[in-house]
Amino acid sequence: MGAALSIFAAARDAPGAPALDVDGDVFTFAELAARTRARIEELVRAHPGDLPVPLTGAACADALVTLYALFEMRRPALLLHPRLTAPERADLEAAAARAGPLPHPDAAAVIFTSGTTGAPRGAVLARAALEASAAASAANLGWQADDRWLLCMPIAHVGGLSIVTRCLIARRCVVLMPKFDALRLPAAISERGVTLASLVPTMLARALDANPAWRAPEHLRAILVGGAALPCALLRRALAQGFALLPSYGLTESCAQIVAAPYAARNDPSALGSGLPLEGVELRIADGRIEIRGPMLMAGYWDEPARAPRAWFDTGDLGEIDTRGCLHVHARRTDLIVTGGENVYPAEVERALEALPGIRAAGVFGIASDEWGQEVAAAVVATLPPQDADLAARIAACLAPHKRPRHVCYVAELPHTAGGKLDRAALAAFAASLRPLPHSASVV
Repeated sequence: MGAALSIFAAARDAPGAPALDVDGDVFTFAELAARTRARIEELVRAHPGDLPVPLTGAACADALVTLYALFEMRRPALLLHPRLTAPERADLEAAAARAGPLPHPDAAAVIFTSGTTGAPRGAVLARAALEASAAASAANLGWQADDRWLLCMPIAHVGGLSIVTRCLIARRCVVLMPKFDALRLPAAISERGVTLASLVPTMLARALDANPAWRAPEHLRAILVGGAALPCALLRRALAQGFALLPSYGLTESCAQIVAAPYAARNDPSALGSGLPLEGVELRIADGRIEIRGPMLMAGYWDEPARAPRAWFDTGDLGEIDTRGCLHVHARRTDLIVTGGENVYPAEVERALEALPGIRAAGVFGIASDEWGQEVAAAVVATLPPQDADLAARIAACLAPHKRPRHVCYVAELPHTAGGKLDRAALAAFAASLRPLPHSASVV
């Protein structure tokens, strides 16, 4: 029982198979099992009891061995992001201590997420949910004998954790890149035989910017892109350079992706939005909000009532499902801008801006307005900032009046969270640098 997430079972199934590549040093499943056995002895002494064990979830061999040990012990891992400050970490550990033991016997990991309220909540991910998530991914991607999946994000991020669990269950190799390096990414993929990679759009854009001549190597069969909206211009650029891309949508509470472009559409997923629901996922839109149901959903939040197994989960995101069943994500509800009684989704405006010549990235946010309640503003990264009148005219050609930014500023780069997503809360800091755009970009 429980062999899927067992490094010992993996060592019995495929003792000599490559399990982990660390800077070109390859460890087999048998070698990792031996390291895990020693780590279990250390953990038993250091962490008696049944509380989740704090684990700094860096993308490193030591963290992976600890995670394998906790899986084997059936002790939940309290995954803490490696970029947390000491006070942030202390606050989360204190909250965990107050919450006490988990009321979920199948719990494998706890990841704190801000959710829609901004207050940290510990999403409890059960072993069965992680296994269901891996099965849904495999039904779309399939597995090849030589698959090696690049891990260049923390395992405290559900996207990183899911790479570890998928590869452990499939008895495939994880290729570690402990710290994402845009300049070195092409060499890491080529030299270490990476066939699959998971990136957020920021990572992909930075890698293409740092390596303009980079072309997809033949053995790289797909890059999964998630964590944030994939700009159309970035998608087109990557496809033109030969990369097979799979846009996806997921969240911590669903053990990573629940929607993705079909693998068969990897060479041109441009019309599919975030893709189709993965196997076992049910998807619906209720009052404009994305709701999901399936075996990969979390057991609940720590120290809150357990989630009913068949209950729909309100993601807090806004979107629509087209006639083909593809999901198109508009925005987080917390990102919604309401101007003059009209709803504006920042992601939609950002996509329109980023499709304009010379604009590399945009962050759209609302600022207070006595007249309109809120007005739309944009912080823009541009290779050559256009004249305001020209920008206003171009915006007017592609966005309805209430969606057009009334204020703009140009910045060297946009703020991002530790997970690589656009930090929308930090965009407000640009308010002092904004200047008004001409009337043609106004709400009226």
